Amino acid sequence: MFTAEALKSLLREQLQGRLFVVVSNREPYLHVYRKGKPVCIRPASGMALALDPVAQASRGLWVAHGSAAADRETADAHGRVRVPPGNPTYALQRVWLTPEQEEGYYYGFANSALWPLCHIAYRRPVFNEAHWQMYREVNEIFATAVARAVGSHKALIFIQDYHFALLPRFIKRMLPDALVAHFWHIPWPNPEIFRICPWKVQILEGLLGNDILGFHIRYHCENFIETVEREMEARLDREITAVIYQGRTTRVRAFPISIDFAGISRDTASVEVNGLRRKFERRYRLKHRPLLLGVDRIDYTKGIPERLRALERFMQKYPGSRGRFVFLQVGVPSRTQVPEYRRLNDEVDALIARINRRYRTDSWVPIVLIRENLPPPTLHALFRLARVCIVSSLHDGMNLVAKEFIAANIDETGVLLLSCFTGAARQLRDAIIINPYATDDFAEKIRWALQMDAQEVRRRMHRLRAQVRDKNIYKWAADIMRKLSKYA
Repeated sequence: MFTAEALKSLLREQLQGRLFVVVSNREPYLHVYRKGKPVCIRPASGMALALDPVAQASRGLWVAHGSAAADRETADAHGRVRVPPGNPTYALQRVWLTPEQEEGYYYGFANSALWPLCHIAYRRPVFNEAHWQMYREVNEIFATAVARAVGSHKALIFIQDYHFALLPRFIKRMLPDALVAHFWHIPWPNPEIFRICPWKVQILEGLLGNDILGFHIRYHCENFIETVEREMEARLDREITAVIYQGRTTRVRAFPISIDFAGISRDTASVEVNGLRRKFERRYRLKHRPLLLGVDRIDYTKGIPERLRALERFMQKYPGSRGRFVFLQVGVPSRTQVPEYRRLNDEVDALIARINRRYRTDSWVPIVLIRENLPPPTLHALFRLARVCIVSSLHDGMNLVAKEFIAANIDETGVLLLSCFTGAARQLRDAIIINPYATDDFAEKIRWALQMDAQEVRRRMHRLRAQVRDKNIYKWAADIMRKLSKYA
């Protein structure tokens, strides 16, 4: 198993004195007010949680949008704060945006255009010229912030996700000697879908500013290369899986992201988590009832309504299941300024109310919704307690909830139901694979998961844990670093 110490050693060797800089929209630590005082919390972001151990190992710099209410108060005059709190190992550089910039860049182009464009969840992208201009403006703001932070240092800059498609090219103009890698955390669509974007060429040009462009799976790499072939006057080198454009070579590679397996497993065994587990067992009367669990941002790509309909169908087909399980949905509110997300929240509320009204008893409610961002110890307690974790995404680059559930399942008593439309399904073959659109089959898979004998549960989970343990977040980062260092 690749460890944090091994990654630290590799980074010292491969960076060769370069400053390691992570760039993302969402920050790994944010500050909010609780009872009038600033409190540091972790965001509901699989990307931020996964990359924080890498940033700690690098002892470098993380540049992100400072969006929380107490962020300014807790940063210095230059927008910096040392993190993690209590044991700081790297600097978080916050970038300040106006409400208009955040609205146009984040809620507008990034999440009303690029997000639906890249996810096959049958939502029409909204292309708005003003949103595009703001997206471009914010990418330039971040490029300037990165260049200012790097100064005269040599740097390796690691950009995250679809919020910054233009950033690599801007950075290369300002810092021509920087090594730039970009990881695109969501799917890349096929060329026929992408071609509807009015600014497709500018987006591709921006991404071809990278030295390495990474996706979760090979299929998304192939989609990107085919898109470039269709839309650009560029030379493709399929032997090394690269695009040569305007004299610059961009290697396109698959790097399936993972988690800090050892850290989550260790934390799950803590006294705090054990206490929380017992508390939830009493609260939801789980001594003789299995817990089914969903943990998601409330996003239309996550398949939450499809999950609820499958549970409803399960109870319809098997009336004897009534009163014999509890389904807990942790739903973190997300992008509620976007109309599509507000409609989804209303749909989820209506479905839960209808199902509970129809099937509840005087002493039992089948579905419980917790609409908040739970801290890691609480999530780990729920993961350990759950008999079944349901991941029913309609389209997902990877889905790290599936891997977090496996890491927290230290007793090897849980079953993972995993959508075939996630990148994780290509790796986690011992999960029960589901099609979230096939409601009746989905219901049968729920029944199978609940009735699976203990020996089969343990055998499957043991193999899943071994796979996630071996391919953890440190190995993911090390693979990217080794590839990038070859082209320095």
